[in-house]
Amino acid sequence: MLEGDERAVLIDVRTKAEWQFVGVPNVAPLSREVRLVEWTRYPDGSSNPSFVADASAGLDPDQPVLMLCRSGVRSRAAGEALAAVGLNTFNVANGFEGDLDANGHRQGGWKHHLPWSQS
Repeated sequence: MLEGDERAVLIDVRTKAEWQFVGVPNVAPLSREVRLVEWTRYPDGSSNPSFVADASAGLDPDQPVLMLCRSGVRSRAAGEALAAVGLNTFNVANGFEGDLDANGHRQGGWKHHLPWSQS
């Protein structure tokens, strides 16, 4: 969707700590930037009261908005909040890091299919 629709937007709703220590998707090869908007705040997990306003700024109702977090749980909730204000959202179900395997390690997420960078 990101490659096929130049209006598609990727919003990473993980925390600032996750962006810094795990990494962020790199959509620069598609001539755009990922939006980084926390759904919950680190370290206390409190909700971000400005999430909807920050995430939806400048977006159109017909514009595809892909939501991404570590596992797909926060991004689903964040996408529902944006859909409630009329945006066309899609959840990346496996998230950035993917699902847990039998050993408790995350496998198969978008970091294996999308360029990303780590600081």
